Amino acid sequence: MSEGTSRREFVIGALAGGMVATFSAGAARATPDEMRMAMRKVVGNATVRKGRIELDVPPLVENGNTVSLVITVDSPMTAADYVKSIHVFNEKNPQPNVIGIHLGPRAGKAKIATRFRLADTQMITAIAEMSDGSFWSASAELIVTMAACVEGL
Repeated sequence: MSEGTSRREFVIGALAGGMVATFSAGAARATPDEMRMAMRKVVGNATVRKGRIELDVPPLVENGNTVSLVITVDSPMTAADYVKSIHVFNEKNPQPNVIGIHLGPRAGKAKIATRFRLADTQMITAIAEMSDGSFWSASAELIVTMAACVEGL
């Protein structure tokens, strides 16, 4: 702090500098291509079919810092037919992978609930891997009015 600078001016300047650094770091975001590559790492060369997954997520999110998400997969969850894993991907957060959960027939229900952060308005995609090796998906476009993840984590 220089001699002619008041404490208030110093604090305001420091905060403004921090905000500029935060927003420039926010430019490190995943892209739709990176999301597709992350999905390919999970499914390999398998065909991903639409269906069997229900996404319960608000279409309009006021605050991207906490977005509720419920995923239900249509499965009897028996030893012969169950959901092995559920993965969620996004196209604009710093990382394209939101979550990956592994299940088994003893889970009882193929339903998960979580909260996550969204950096901006974007598409999310959930993919479920079934015990027979098939992959199923569902997607939803979410409109975010106040973005999260701007710190570039």
